[in-house]
Amino acid sequence: MADQLYTRTGDDGYTGLLGEGRVAKYMPQPEAYGTVDEASAAMGIARAAAADPRTRALLLEAQRDLYKMMAELAATQQTAAQFRKIDAVRVHWLEVQTDAITREITLPKEFVIPGDSLPEAYLDLARTIVRRAERVVVHLLHDGVIENVELVRYLNRLSSLLFVLGLYENAGAGVGLVTLAKGS
Repeated sequence: MADQLYTRTGDDGYTGLLGEGRVAKYMPQPEAYGTVDEASAAMGIARAAAADPRTRALLLEAQRDLYKMMAELAATQQTAAQFRKIDAVRVHWLEVQTDAITREITLPKEFVIPGDSLPEAYLDLARTIVRRAERVVVHLLHDGVIENVELVRYLNRLSSLLFVLGLYENAGAGVGLVTLAKGS
């Protein structure tokens, strides 16, 4: 008989952590890594829609970082250090990429409404999910469930990268002026 995708171990509403223990699926840790997973899925849609290979490559690398982040978020306090892959070096990588893209685009001086190109709209959706993931991870940090402040910093910088990648994709699509929130 072939391996089954499902285990039935979560049918009681609890899930295992990486280490000893099980927690209710609605607890902050599963909420955090689940939201990071959702952000990665949204980034996958954006990657599939992106016209520029550079955008696709940056998104894929960030998705791989999010996969590593999910492991640390799913770990117990006793095992978290062995899953720690997101550090100041990865945060710096995001800053370098964001700064490089920013030099190639025109930043709007006002808030914008997403949707001037399909890739930009998907990137903005991913950005908002990353921001929600950041809020959930901050909750874990402030409650002492996790110790790695770099997870919060990474998500914060990732949202900035997604924003500028959206503008970069707009520019590549020939979008002149972005749609401003306050209108004309």
